[in-house]
Amino acid sequence: MTELALLGADGAVTRTPLIASSGYSRPAAPLRSRVAYAAAHVVPRTHADNTPGRPADVDWDATLAFRRNVYSWGLGVADAMDTAQRNMGLDAAATRELISRSAQVAREEGGSVVVGVNTDHVEAEHISLDEVIDAYKQQLHFTEEQGAGPVLMASRHLARAAQSADDYRRVYREVLGSATVPVVLHWLGTAFDPQLAGYFGADDWQTASAVLLEIIGEHTDKVAGVKMSLLDAESEVAVRELLPAGVRMFTGDDFNYVGLIGGADVPDARQPRRDPASDRQHSDALLGAFAAITPVASAAIQALDAGDAARYLEILEPTEALSRQVFAAPTFYYKTGVAFLSWLNGHQSAFQMVGGLHSARSLPHLSRIVELANAAKAFEQPELAAERWHGMLRLNGVDA
Repeated sequence: MTELALLGADGAVTRTPLIASSGYSRPAAPLRSRVAYAAAHVVPRTHADNTPGRPADVDWDATLAFRRNVYSWGLGVADAMDTAQRNMGLDAAATRELISRSAQVAREEGGSVVVGVNTDHVEAEHISLDEVIDAYKQQLHFTEEQGAGPVLMASRHLARAAQSADDYRRVYREVLGSATVPVVLHWLGTAFDPQLAGYFGADDWQTASAVLLEIIGEHTDKVAGVKMSLLDAESEVAVRELLPAGVRMFTGDDFNYVGLIGGADVPDARQPRRDPASDRQHSDALLGAFAAITPVASAAIQALDAGDAARYLEILEPTEALSRQVFAAPTFYYKTGVAFLSWLNGHQSAFQMVGGLHSARSLPHLSRIVELANAAKAFEQPELAAERWHGMLRLNGVDA
């Protein structure tokens, strides 16, 4: 039996059996019970100068092949978002090219793609509210031209410029008013980006969510959904139950997604307070975690489609510990874990990232990812994953 070598924080090496492939199958028909997007990462060219501060040099073949693989499992792709290293290595020119190329792949594959709309092409750190509005509109209209669904991301420029909740209302009113297709609003918490403190005009989620709900309520024809990434299940359920009809809640909670996605269909799933009278009994998904565990996520939703709640839990629940490790503080370095698992699963030839971000996690941290991915049956090719991981350990002087 093949064993995995694991490296502890004290430098000790232990071993655990390598679990065989899960045998999960791609869906024979579109997934029905949940809408699910995997927020995808980008793969750099191995020989390129993707060092900190340099423009991203993307391996487009590998990057787009990863998206085709996501579509083959029945999930949609969320692109040019945090997982693709927006504001952490993916520059404005590479972002535009990624959106254009990804939208084309979605058309070829018959898949659903949504992409991030932000103000981050503006190099100045401080700009006026009018300039924030113009910047949002520029990216929004480009995205619409490419045929991708827009996700209106939280803007650092807006967080710096806004003096009150009314400033958020004004900006979103103007931008949503110019949208020609419904958009998804993204509320990103400070665990992912500390520069977004006080977004929607308050530090506490109860006050901020009231502003968000006002914005949605004024523009129900322009808002397809909201993605909440606060890593707080209680806040997501509270907002979910108050959303207008037709507006979806997409969980961005990589700590608690099992219960949030399962909802009332999975009675044993952990979930905070739930109003039995609400017709909002589950969240859909837009998760970076699903890029790391695409086949597992697909198999779990296939189980829900079949009405098998126990099987859903059996498949997906073990992945939550893995996701919590990938997204451990400092959470904004979670992209390293996503790229690491992509490499272990054979979706890229080297463990490298734009901006040199592959160095953002320690070997013991990555070792724990290996241990939990093995337990969660998240290795698509277990023998390949073991071979690559052991080679990495030996390269770093560890006897594997």
